[in-house]
Parts: sequence; structure tokens; C-alpha cells
Amino acid sequence: MRALVPRVPMDDAEAIFSAAQAGHLRHLPPAIAVWLATTSRVRHAHTEYDSLLTEGYEPDAARFFVVDEMNAVLTDWGCARRVSAEEELPGV
Repeated sequence: MRALVPRVPMDDAEAIFSAAQAGHLRHLPPAIAVWLATTSRVRHAHTEYDSLLTEGYEPDAARFFVVDEMNAVLTDWGCARRVSAEEELPGV
């Protein structure tokens, strides 16, 4: 995880690590599980994604509106990889 997001705060790192070990991600290669857990953490904890869903936006539309926020957090955490709305997997 430190190779992917070297400056991730400890509370976020713990949540990401726990999510990456969850049953729905456990069958994936570790690098993929960590990436999906990271993007999920950023989306839910550091953007307005959940608020947009509550307001009635469809998940794909909400993802579209928070991509820039997500990439800003990833940049702050030292991550070289970026997300796009198309790349995000439903239900993760």
C-alpha cells in the first residue's frame, strides 16, 4: 500500500487495508484489491459521493462528479495513478 499511496494518513491506511482483505476483494490479486479499496475509501470518505447518491443521483453520475476530488486526494497522498468515472467498479 505504501508503494501506491506513500502519504496516506494512518486512519485511511487502516480502513483501506481492512477493506482490501474483505471477502468481496479477497479473491483478487493484492495490488488490484488495494487499488479498489483505496478508490472506494477516497470516494466515500473524502468526496461528496454519498451525498450525491442521497440527493438521487445514479452511481455512475455521482462518480463522474467526484472524479476530480478523488484525483486531488490521490495526488495529495503521493499516488501516481488516477481514476476515471469509467474505471470505477459498481458496488466496490
